[in-house]
Amino acid sequence: MKWHVFTFAYFVNTLFPAETRWPEGFFYLEEFISEVEEKKLYDEIVKMDLHPLLFHGYEARRKVASFGYDWNFQKRVLTRGKEIPGAFRFLIEKVAEKISISPDGFGELLITEYPVGSVINWHRDAPPFDIIAGTSLLAGCTFRFRPYGKLRQNRKEIISLRLNPRSLYWMKGLARSHWEHSIPAVNQLRYSITLRTLK
Repeated sequence: MKWHVFTFAYFVNTLFPAETRWPEGFFYLEEFISEVEEKKLYDEIVKMDLHPLLFHGYEARRKVASFGYDWNFQKRVLTRGKEIPGAFRFLIEKVAEKISISPDGFGELLITEYPVGSVINWHRDAPPFDIIAGTSLLAGCTFRFRPYGKLRQNRKEIISLRLNPRSLYWMKGLARSHWEHSIPAVNQLRYSITLRTLK
């Protein structure tokens, strides 16, 4: 496995690179799961009945299936939903060990299907959740951060990272509270598995 150092060099009207740090509380690890594990997870997902995500009355292009606790964007309430399928237990345990929490600490498992062209607009995850962890299947995506708060929202403040297939990211603390994130349009079919702990 290869850790990413959360700095990157870029040119700003000069020939000399400058360093920018990732938001505090954000972590990324490549090749977290194997190709065999990826296929095992994908084979379970294709059996599921995914449905369009409804977000404030708008039907997003992506499809989802939620297990454990579920946040209703229309009513802004957290409810207990379907039990997390046992087929995902090995992933939950693997993620929990990596980020040093109990496997039972995860309150939600969310499956998301991203068809070509689908996006996630700027947002922070729902308030009842704390630590967010996710892995990509089949294809990667660009994951972008910008500070939360309109006074600091400009293009110079945006930080981008490529999330590769089978990688793991997780965020907590300031990365959750002081930053928001988005995913621009994907150019390949992608699935993600997101795990969330409750506050």
